[in-house]
Amino acid sequence: MRVLTVTAPDVVELKETPDPSAGAADVLIKIKACGICGSDVMYAHMGGLPHQSGAMPLGHEAAGEVIEVGAEVEGVEVGDHVVVNPMSTTDGVIGNGGSQGALADLLLLANARPGVHFRVIPKEIPFEVAALNEPMAVAYHGVNRAGVGTGSKVVVFGAGPVGLGALLAAKSKGAEHVTVVDVVPGRLEKALLIGADAVINSAEENVIERLKVVQGEVPGFPGQPSKAGTDVYLDAAGVAPVVQTTLEAIKHGGVLTIVGVHKRPVEIDFQAILPSEPDIRLAMGYPTEIFEVTDSLIADWEKYRHIISDLVPFDDADRAIELASTPGATDKVVVVFD
Repeated sequence: MRVLTVTAPDVVELKETPDPSAGAADVLIKIKACGICGSDVMYAHMGGLPHQSGAMPLGHEAAGEVIEVGAEVEGVEVGDHVVVNPMSTTDGVIGNGGSQGALADLLLLANARPGVHFRVIPKEIPFEVAALNEPMAVAYHGVNRAGVGTGSKVVVFGAGPVGLGALLAAKSKGAEHVTVVDVVPGRLEKALLIGADAVINSAEENVIERLKVVQGEVPGFPGQPSKAGTDVYLDAAGVAPVVQTTLEAIKHGGVLTIVGVHKRPVEIDFQAILPSEPDIRLAMGYPTEIFEVTDSLIADWEKYRHIISDLVPFDDADRAIELASTPGATDKVVVVFD
């Protein structure tokens, strides 16, 4: 079998390794699709993790077909289609320093249990869409952390894969109105396509004033300007102006949840925001959401498929890493297998 492996800084190769086989408690999966994450790009650029010696296998956004099932494993059969939890394996996190990567022909789940290590999905869902399960769990956790529910008015900043996933997750939670903010017209068109109630191009419009129109306006603290009627702000962009705009717009008791990765410190004037008493939360990973989000993916897979921008054959997996690492070249790259 072949595994996409980081062998040196900015060098990835398809390396040959012996095929695994399933023991009595294991499941063997033939990978059919695997998304490219920003962490894959980072590891490739760094040459792997600093503490790790030797080559590092890549890939953790996996979907595939079960080809071997150990006699002790329940809840799955040969031929089932599955999505995988890369965090639950006994041999380290898949594609993040563990002994296996999912950008590979085969993946072995040791001591495999349904609902912990994998989840069976309907066969009509395309594998490339199923491979979105892991990154969409990140978005779903952000929406859970934000407390989005029936009737919520939500703004999502950033219409990349996680932002669009947050839009769909918020809708699945019963949000009344979801506005998406970005600077790329094509991304905003995609947000409308999959269900946004409104979009704002922040390069062309005053975000706060536009929010007051589409999500309502409420009084501010005495002596201060009015605020947008938004309940929840989700930052999936990870840039300082998003936080600053949100805290200027936020109504009393409004929630700001940071899902995007901020690579630089953000300055906040706590005196200015004190009267609004905002609730600022952070969201990382998916403590419980890896298979919770699967219900949303199953229900709305035809919408989720629009998140994918590029499909790249496994034979050209190195090109997939290069494509994903080129700013502005693409959004969500998924590697597909024969």
